[in-house]
Amino acid sequence: MRTDLHLAALLASSLIALAGCADGPAPPAAASTPAAIVAAADRSPGDRAMDARRKPAELLGFIGVRSGMIALDVAAGGGYTAELLARAIGPAGAVYGQSAPRKAAAGAAAASAPPRTSATALAERERRLEAGHVAAAQLIAVQQRFEDPVPAALADGGLDLVTLVFNYHDFGHMGVDRAQLNRALYKALKPGGVYVVVDHAGRPGTGISESGTLHRVEESFVRAEVEAAGFKLVAAGDFLRNPADPRDATTPPVPEDGFALKFVRP
Repeated sequence: MRTDLHLAALLASSLIALAGCADGPAPPAAASTPAAIVAAADRSPGDRAMDARRKPAELLGFIGVRSGMIALDVAAGGGYTAELLARAIGPAGAVYGQSAPRKAAAGAAAASAPPRTSATALAERERRLEAGHVAAAQLIAVQQRFEDPVPAALADGGLDLVTLVFNYHDFGHMGVDRAQLNRALYKALKPGGVYVVVDHAGRPGTGISESGTLHRVEESFVRAEVEAAGFKLVAAGDFLRNPADPRDATTPPVPEDGFALKFVRP
């Protein structure tokens, strides 16, 4: 596993570049297009099964991922989005996958096998990418509160990209201070840095009130909250749209209606 400190590695690579890069071959290049990344033969069957619903090629194109980015995937979960970003960014960058610390179990639960965590899933993906010699960015697990999701070394202008995919709505029923979260992300992004929010679309007027029932959030509600932190909306993607979805059922049609919003820090 790649266990070196990524910032030290970036510094070392910069010094080599200044010296002319004459002493060795360049690292392998990442896949060149979103379609090529999604089509990679070594991607897991589980991820491939999710592709039809999540439209990864369209998502990567919408984000505009660049080689060498430093990215944070908020609420990384099993790492589906984080791995796609790592493949697109390549070995000159890094992808941090954030998850909230789990509460300590008590009694018999504490004595049983530890639960599978986001950090575990990211470590497994990192090992698989390394074993397959995939030219991907390092995947780094971050276990911090949603209100303080960025590693301290990157918290003041250290990020190029933040993604939050299909989880903003959950912050409603979880009681997350979303204003504090968005302010922290604004501070951590460089000027011109990108913040992409993707989620299940709620009906007009519902805000985030159906987060714990229908697992949806109103698009205009998300936009207003993110812009309140200082972000500027630059694009809205329609690749997840399904006008046939009434957005009022716990068992929605497939595909479910969704939205994608791309913000920048001015």
